[in-house]
Amino acid sequence: MGAIMSAGAATAQTEISRLRAQLERVQGRRLGAAVLPTLPSLAGLLPGGGLRAGAAYALAPSASLLLALLARPSQEGSWCGVVGMPELGAEAAEQLGVDLSRMVLIPEPGPRWLAVTATVADVLPVVAVRPAGRVSPGEVSRLSARLRDRGGVLLVQGVWPQAEASIAVDRSEWSGVGDGYGFLRRRALTVSVTSRRWAVPRRARLVLPDETGGLTAVSQVSPVPMRAVG
Repeated sequence: MGAIMSAGAATAQTEISRLRAQLERVQGRRLGAAVLPTLPSLAGLLPGGGLRAGAAYALAPSASLLLALLARPSQEGSWCGVVGMPELGAEAAEQLGVDLSRMVLIPEPGPRWLAVTATVADVLPVVAVRPAGRVSPGEVSRLSARLRDRGGVLLVQGVWPQAEASIAVDRSEWSGVGDGYGFLRRRALTVSVTSRRWAVPRRARLVLPDETGGLTAVSQVSPVPMRAVG
């Protein structure tokens, strides 16, 4: 009897998940918002399975996470702008799958960083920014209206009001070194996403970067053997 009940509960949970995903897709279409694709390992964590056009996302201060979010849109033909991140390297971006031919870097926007971000959002479909100061509710509302009008996506490293979702890194661990010898080969991190569209955060354990420099789910990765050097 217990096995039958467990099987029934599992079936019900599967059906609930299917209906929730279907509802998200329907909501996206009803709101007239296209969804930019993301890497498969991130898609299941985001509302609608991708980055909603016209929406803003608040991100943890992780360059790897940001570049992973930019990778698929750039590969699919969307131009991406990065504002106020002078340390972001083109080589690291390319290793994580970002198409550099569709990437614009504005490392030092100055005190008018918000105006620069809004201007870039007028011409590029995906814009990432690290705020250099506080923003007023009116400024957030005006930029949000511009994003909706242009169908753009804003990725903010930091807290951002009216965000579609907040993407955090709860735990990060490097592997490849044993007893003080060896070299770092990959990093596993727990990514959690909170959104106003659901009550419970979604979490996944991801490898970023993996052995190829990309992003995969932990369940899809084989153990890393320890290798001593020197």
